[in-house]
Amino acid sequence: MAGRYAKVIVDPSVPDDVGTLLRDNRKLLLRMRAGWAPPDRGRVPLARAARLAAAVTALIAAMYGLVLFTAERYTPFVVIMTGSALLMVAVLLKPRPDVQVERRNALEREVYEIARRHEGRYVLRDRLDEPARALLSRAQTAIDQVMSSHVHAEGLLDGVRNGVMLPAQEWEIARLVAKLSELRAEHQEVVAEGVTPEVAAVAEPLARALDSSEKAVLARVEALERYAGHVADAERAYRARSQIERLSAKLHRYEELLAETGADGAGVPELSRLSDDADRLEQALRDSVSSAHEAFRHLDD
Repeated sequence: MAGRYAKVIVDPSVPDDVGTLLRDNRKLLLRMRAGWAPPDRGRVPLARAARLAAAVTALIAAMYGLVLFTAERYTPFVVIMTGSALLMVAVLLKPRPDVQVERRNALEREVYEIARRHEGRYVLRDRLDEPARALLSRAQTAIDQVMSSHVHAEGLLDGVRNGVMLPAQEWEIARLVAKLSELRAEHQEVVAEGVTPEVAAVAEPLARALDSSEKAVLARVEALERYAGHVADAERAYRARSQIERLSAKLHRYEELLAETGADGAGVPELSRLSDDADRLEQALRDSVSSAHEAFRHLDD
C-alpha cells in the first residue's frame, strides 16, 4: 500500500522504485502539471560559469605578470601576481553550491522523464475536485481500516489477496475519479459561458453521463466500505476474545482469593461463565471473518 491517504496514487503495476520516486516528488509533479520543465541540459549553470571566468582571468593575469617580470617591471609585476594569486585562492576556497544545484537538477530531470514515460499511471490527489477527493478519501479510509487491523495482521483474512486487490481497487478508483474531475471541470467551464438551447440539448445528456459514472464509482467505494465494516466486526470480536482469554487465564487466582478471604462464593459461577463467553466470541469471530470473506469476493465483481 502507498500509505494512509496517499497524495500520489500510482498504478500498482508500475515498478516499486518508480512508484516510490513519483510518490516522493509530489510537489515537482504538481509543477510539471502547471507547465514546468527542467532547464536544457546543455546550459552551463551561472555559478560554474563565474568560477570558470575567474580562473581564466587569474591565469591570464599570471601570464601577463611573467611578461612584466621579463621586462624588469617589478612593481606592476608584484601587483599583478598578487591580484592573480588572490583571485585563484578565492576560486579554490569559494564554496561550490553548484554541486547541490546539479544534484537537484539531475533528480528533477529524472523525475520529469519518468513521469512523462508513465503519464496516465499516477494520479495527483491535489488535482482532483472536491467530490472526487471525497470519494477517494472514503476508499482510502476503508482500505486503511482493513490493512491496519489485527485480523489482517494475524492472517485471519486473505492477506495475499488484500495486498494485491486493495491497492488495485485504490488505483482504479483514483484513475476513474481523476477522469471524472477533469471532464467535470471542462463541462462546467463550457456551461459557465452560457449556452443556447441547442448546446443545452447536448450538454444535459453529458452531465447525466458524468452523474451516472460518479454513481458507478460510488458503488465501488461502498463495496470497499462494506468489506471494511465486516472486518471491523471481526476486529471487535477478535479483541473481545483476546480480552476474555486473558481474564480466563487468571480465573483460578480470583477463585483462590474468594476462598482465602471467605467472601461470598456466589460470584464463582459468574466467573466460570467466562469460558462460555469465550466460546461465543470465538463463533462470532468466525462468523465475522466469514462475512468479510464474502464481502471481499464482491469486490471482484
